[in-house]
Amino acid sequence: MRSRILGLLTATASAAALMTFASPASADKTDKADASSSGKTAAAFIVSESQFNQMFPSRNPFYTYNGLTAALSAYPGFTNTGSDTVRKQEAAAFLANVSHETGGLVHIVEQNQANYPHYCDKTQPYGCPAGNDKYYGRGPIQLSWNFNYKAAGDALGIDLLHNPDLVQNDAAVAWKTGLWYWNTQNGPGTMTPHAAMVNGAGFGETIRSINGSLECNGGNPGQVQSRIDKYKAFTQVLGVNPGSNLSC
Repeated sequence: MRSRILGLLTATASAAALMTFASPASADKTDKADASSSGKTAAAFIVSESQFNQMFPSRNPFYTYNGLTAALSAYPGFTNTGSDTVRKQEAAAFLANVSHETGGLVHIVEQNQANYPHYCDKTQPYGCPAGNDKYYGRGPIQLSWNFNYKAAGDALGIDLLHNPDLVQNDAAVAWKTGLWYWNTQNGPGTMTPHAAMVNGAGFGETIRSINGSLECNGGNPGQVQSRIDKYKAFTQVLGVNPGSNLSC
């Protein structure tokens, strides 16, 4: 894995987001529980379960397909905007970036525990009620910092400021935090990743919005190419052209 800075909300977070395995006991239960509540959503998702499994053959059992489809209702415009081509390109773009961030949906939490206390911004009036070391990177987009847990939680109607562990213990919540960032946050870029894909700006702008301050404009061409390669592989699985403007 690599060091990264993910610009969530008010600042570009200067921390190493190296991640490791987590083994939530509830993963199988979550998958079964989500299956009963997300049938309609799963049927409508542009990526089938077999395609998802093809994309992530070694994924951690925590990252369930049903957890993802259960999370889709939080942002109904995601992969439901534009033509079938655009919808498939957006799905491939999101999953490619998530794959890059998590080593193929293998990693759930940040590995370098020495960084954990650094994600508490004590200047925020609400502080860090769960503990100064509880806002480390978690989930498919590696949500970090107390202000981001609060913002994501407020947007999703979940108290993540007081219950940040939900992001590593509940698959649907974890996926929702990834979708929150994708659909609402510019990060170091100028548009949300969702907007980049549906407005034709291209995959490269999603990289810029997620980690552009470290990777784009020659910052780390190897990491950029890794994302592009994964995006091309996923568009091939979905049977769609990747489009143009793939780099940043």
